[in-house]
Amino acid sequence: MTITLQATEHKTFAKPEETREFPNGRAEILQVGGAAIGRLSFEPGWRWSNDVKPLAGTSSCEAPHFQYHVSGQLGIRMDDGTEIVAGPGDITSLPSGHDAWVIGDERVVTIDWYGATDYARA
Repeated sequence: MTITLQATEHKTFAKPEETREFPNGRAEILQVGGAAIGRLSFEPGWRWSNDVKPLAGTSSCEAPHFQYHVSGQLGIRMDDGTEIVAGPGDITSLPSGHDAWVIGDERVVTIDWYGATDYARA
């Protein structure tokens, strides 16, 4: 059995290591504990199939996500037709193959522990 020691790290989204801008939103990325953690912000009117799809070049979002929803309402439709609405305090685990959009006029903010590595990378 290999034991890996965890290092003490302290980072803040006030100073992200990388910021990826796209229409109606942005992804701020930190590298912590050997993983990319993203704060994804989507403005009212944002929809993955309109605003990120041209960057991704896929028919639906292929990035899996494990997210904590901080603010706003996010509609999500999986390729199999399953639909959910996620809001503040919710946790979602989304496999590859989905679309998402902002519901209402409040900015959506999520913290993504799994899908930020290549999200919205041109």
